[in-house]
Amino acid sequence: MPKVSSVAESNATAASFASLTSKLDYLSASDLASVRSAYRFSDEAHLGQIRNSGEPYITHPIAVAAQCAEWKLDAQALMAALLHDAMEDCAVTKPDLIERFGSPVAELVDGLTKLEKLHFNTREENQAESFRKMLLAMARDVRVILIKLADRTHNMRTLSDAPRTKWGRIASETLEIYAPIAHRLGLNQTYRELQDLSFRYLRPWRYAILSKAVAKARGRRRDLIQKVQADLASTFVRHGMAVRITGREKTLYSIYNKMEEKNLSFAQVTDIYGFRVIVPSLIDCYTALGLLHQLYKPVPGKFKDHIAIPKINGYQSLHTTLVGPSGINVEFQVRTEAMHLVAETGVAAHWLYKENTNESNANPDRLGSKWLQSLLDIGNETHDATEFWEHVKVDLFPDAVYVFTPKSRIMAMPRGATVVDFAYAIHSNVGDHAVAAKVNNEQVPLRTEVQNGDVIEVITAQDSYPNPAWLGFVRTARARSKIRQHLRSLAQDDSQNLGEKMLTQALRAEGIDHLPDEQGPMAGVWDKLLRFSGNRTRSELLVEIGLGRRIASIVAKRLAKLLSDVGEKPNALLLTRERFMAGEAVAQGSVAIDGSENTSVRFATCCRPIPGDAIVGYLGRGEGLTIHDSACQVAIKLKNKDSERFIAVEWADEPVRAFEAGIVVTVNNGKGVLAKVAAALAAAEVDITQLNMADESPQGAIDLKFIIAVRDVQQLEGALRNLRHTHAVLKAQRIGSGN
Repeated sequence: MPKVSSVAESNATAASFASLTSKLDYLSASDLASVRSAYRFSDEAHLGQIRNSGEPYITHPIAVAAQCAEWKLDAQALMAALLHDAMEDCAVTKPDLIERFGSPVAELVDGLTKLEKLHFNTREENQAESFRKMLLAMARDVRVILIKLADRTHNMRTLSDAPRTKWGRIASETLEIYAPIAHRLGLNQTYRELQDLSFRYLRPWRYAILSKAVAKARGRRRDLIQKVQADLASTFVRHGMAVRITGREKTLYSIYNKMEEKNLSFAQVTDIYGFRVIVPSLIDCYTALGLLHQLYKPVPGKFKDHIAIPKINGYQSLHTTLVGPSGINVEFQVRTEAMHLVAETGVAAHWLYKENTNESNANPDRLGSKWLQSLLDIGNETHDATEFWEHVKVDLFPDAVYVFTPKSRIMAMPRGATVVDFAYAIHSNVGDHAVAAKVNNEQVPLRTEVQNGDVIEVITAQDSYPNPAWLGFVRTARARSKIRQHLRSLAQDDSQNLGEKMLTQALRAEGIDHLPDEQGPMAGVWDKLLRFSGNRTRSELLVEIGLGRRIASIVAKRLAKLLSDVGEKPNALLLTRERFMAGEAVAQGSVAIDGSENTSVRFATCCRPIPGDAIVGYLGRGEGLTIHDSACQVAIKLKNKDSERFIAVEWADEPVRAFEAGIVVTVNNGKGVLAKVAAALAAAEVDITQLNMADESPQGAIDLKFIIAVRDVQQLEGALRNLRHTHAVLKAQRIGSGN
C-alpha cells in the first residue's frame, strides 16, 4: 500500500506546474502567469487521460514545455507546448484557443495539430499532408518545429511504454524525418539524441552490443583520455589561455553507421572519442589550433575550417585530427561559447543568445532561415502533399559543398548538386533561362556536378525554358519544384490551345464556324455552359477537353443549343458540308496536326506515324491526344473497345518539325558497315535519334534498328532507297507502322 501511495505522489509531482517553474526564471511575472493559465487549461482538458506508462497525460505537455524552456523559448511558445495536444485529443477548437490565449498561440497549436479530421486515400497521404502542414507552419514560425521536436524527443524517451508493435514505425519516422530536420536546423544535441533513441528501438540487439563495447573501450582508454586532458590543460595554462575542455564521445548510431558504410569492425573505428576546446573569442580559435598542432602531429587532410565557411545549418567550428599518445588518432573541435551554443541548439540559439544579437553567429542566414523560406516557396508552388514531402526530403541531408559566383559570393549546395541546381539557387529566372555554364572558366554541360571551390557562371537566354530532362539529374528541392511548376504551366497552355482547337472543330460540325466571345453579350452563354460542365472558367473547360477528360462533340452540342436559345442559328451550308460531305468520321470536326502542339499531343510509339500516313486521334482520359497510324493494330483494338474517344485528325499542309519513324536495316556484318549505313541516311538528310543492334553473332547477317527523324513519308522512302542501294545492306524497311 505505501508503494502505491509513493507512485501516486510521484505522478502528482510530475503533473504539477511546480516541476516546470524552476526552469522559467527568465520569464517576466506576467508571462509566467500566462504560462500558468495555459497549464491549468491543459490540465483540465486532459483530465482523466492516462499515458501508456500509467502517468497522468499532463506530464507529457509539461515535459515538452520543459524542453522548450531549456531553449529559453518565449511565453507564447511555452503556452503552445502545454496546449499542443488539446485540439487533437480534447475537442478544443482553434476559436476556443484564440478567445482564451490569443491568435499567435492558437496558430502555433494549429500548426502542430495532425489532420485527423480530414479523410485521405492512404495513411501515407495523411502523413504527408500532416508534415506539409507542419513544415509550412514551421517556415512561417520556427517555434512550431522546436515544439514539435521537443514533443517527439519526449515521446522517444518514453517509447518503451508504448506497445512494441509501434516501435518500428515511430522510430523509423523519427530517424527519417525528425532527426534530419533537427540537423538541418542545427539542433545537434537533439539530432544526436533522436538518432540514438531511434537506433535503440529499431535495432535493440545491435544497440545493446555496441553499448557494452563502447563502455569497455571507455574503460580501456581512460588513461589515454586523462593523459590528453592533462597535456591540453598544461599547454593552455603555459600560454595563458583560459579555455574549457570537454570530452566528446561518438554516438552509438554514428558508430553503427560508420561500421555499416565502411564495412569496419568495432575495433577499427578509431574516432570514438574526441575533445572540444571552448575558447573566449574568434581569434583564440586559431591560436588554440596552432597550440594543438604544436602539441601533437596533425593528420594530413583531416583539417576543416567551418568558421570561415559555416555549414548550411549555421554550424561553426575548427576540426582537426591529431596523432595523440600511443599513436592513436584523436579529433579536436575548437570553437567559442557562442559557436558552441549554435552548434548544440541551432535555430533555438536565437532565443538563448538574443542578448548578443550583434554576434556573427546569430546571423539568421546561418540558422536555417533560408531553408525555411524555401519551404514556403515550394509550398506555394506544390499543392500535392506527397510531392511537397518528396521535395523537402531531398534537402534534409545537408552534406554540403561550397562554390562561388563570379563575384566571389559563397554558396552552399548539397553534395551531388548540379549547375542547374546552382542556377536555381541564384534565382528562379536564372534557372528557367539557363542555356550553358562555365565552371572555373571552362565550358561544361548543365548536368555537371559542382565541387568544392568551383567558380560557376551561368549563361542565360530569354527565349530558353526548362528542359524536362533536367528532372533526371537535379538534386535540390527548389530546382525540382521550379522545373515541375514551369512544365505544368506549359502543359496547361498546350492543353488549352488543343482544347480550343478541338471545340472549334466540333462546333463547325454543329454549323457554327467560331467560338463565341467570352465577354459581351455572349458571356451569359459561357456561364450556362460552365454550369453544365461543372468547370469554374473557360480556360479550365478547354484544358479538360484538351486532356481528354471531356468529349468536344458533347460540349459543342450543348454550346450550339445555348447559342440557338439566344438567336445564334447554325449555318445550314457549313452544317451540311461538315457533317455529310466528309462522312461520319468527322462528326466532331477534324483537328489539324502540325507538330507544334508540344505536350498536349503525343505520337504513339507503337506505330510512329509521320506526315503522309493516314492517322486517327485517340483522346485518352487525362492524357491528351495520342496520334496513331489508322492501320495500327493497337489503335484498331482501342477503337473496338472505346470508339467514342476517337476523333478525326489530319496532317496540316506544312508541318513545322520532323517526326520520328522506326526502320530496321538487315546487313552482312563486317568492318565499316555501320559507317556506310549512317552515311546513306545522312545523304537522305535524316537524323538518327536512336540505334539498337541485335545481340547476335558478330558474323553473318544482323538487324540494325534505327529511330530516325524525317519530314514526311517521301523523305523516309528516299532514305530507304538509299539504304537498299548500299553495299552490304540486305534489306531495309519501316517498322512500327500499320502499313
